Amino acid sequence: MAKIKEYIPIVGQSVIDDLRLIAEKLKGKVIQHVNSTAVGGGVAEILNCMIPLLQELGVDARWDVIKGGDQFFRITKKFHNSLHGKEEEIHSEDFHVFLETSKKNIEKVDIYGDAVFIHDPQPIALIKKKNDNKWVWRCHVDISKPNKRVWKFLCDFISKYDAAVFSAPSFSHKLPVRQFLISPSIDPLSDKNKDLPKNVIREVLMKYGITRNKPMITQISRFDVLKDPLGVIDAYWQVKKHVDCQLVLAGGGATDDPEGMKVFTEVKEKVKGHKDIHVLFHPFTDMEINALQRAATVIVQKSVKEGFGLTVTEALWKAKPVVASHVGGIPLQIKHKYSGLLCYSTEGAAFALKQLLSTPEYAKKLGENGREHIKNNFLITRHMKDYILLFLALYYKKNVVNL
Repeated sequence: MAKIKEYIPIVGQSVIDDLRLIAEKLKGKVIQHVNSTAVGGGVAEILNCMIPLLQELGVDARWDVIKGGDQFFRITKKFHNSLHGKEEEIHSEDFHVFLETSKKNIEKVDIYGDAVFIHDPQPIALIKKKNDNKWVWRCHVDISKPNKRVWKFLCDFISKYDAAVFSAPSFSHKLPVRQFLISPSIDPLSDKNKDLPKNVIREVLMKYGITRNKPMITQISRFDVLKDPLGVIDAYWQVKKHVDCQLVLAGGGATDDPEGMKVFTEVKEKVKGHKDIHVLFHPFTDMEINALQRAATVIVQKSVKEGFGLTVTEALWKAKPVVASHVGGIPLQIKHKYSGLLCYSTEGAAFALKQLLSTPEYAKKLGENGREHIKNNFLITRHMKDYILLFLALYYKKNVVNL
């Protein structure tokens, strides 16, 4: 785990000095994060990095995880999908099971923070333990067009919080609480993002039976319908007619996402017999994900919905040309034809991929621009600063604060 001083060559001494200065203002306050999984997904990844760094800065930051059975996580996955706007059958029994599991967590989870930071819908009902401390609900999903029934259900809890945090302006809704805009981030010094020697990249490719004799299109994502791996395959087949290339689909699941294996099976069935399509399922080490991204010629993120898209952030940090859907938080990272190419359909994705594979100099320039944009806006140091300022803002009465 990197120390805070190791970020100085990347972000500059002044950024680290500012972090130390504002962190001092939180002395004596306990910041408690709560989410639904310690492994898998962007939230767990960010917290695994951020908590130790905040502690090094002198912030008493801690992290707890709620519990839930298979039925609870199947239901919260339906909630997740429906918040993204996907059609789901939501039954009254689903809300009942959610509340019953929440009741058990309310009884078992110790709430000790001066500021309690609740991530996503799964632990949202813990607000019933609110006393004189400050509570923030952090939404990591795209709720620009949520299922109204599920959103109304959640709003009954959100209205009891002191503030809500969203990743993109389009996710904001009219709420009776203060709202903050804070985008996620990556850790440039983590095993997933740090520079790798060429021999390490070569060894990872050999391990998974991937050669470098053809251009490589890669999508790194959970096997999730909202990540549209089947659509990626369709786009690849269109590209393959014109450019002899290969496709790598690599990902896994999270402990609070029961759909991963089903989608993985569908993907494997669709590509059966196609030797230039490599479908890889978790577990991978972070270093292996890093190597697969660095080996790619072009990285694609063809999400149907996306809270932010940290795999896009990771790819751009590695100066890779990226083709991604114009959804969720992705347009905050990619300015079309400057730091990547945005698409709206399978045909659009295929066209963009062909363009980048056919014009390597243009692809290289997009990747360079993308890396600079990530450096200036979406690294963990900026994220920590925003969170510290958010915690401090909770103790001051203002109507709206945008970070």
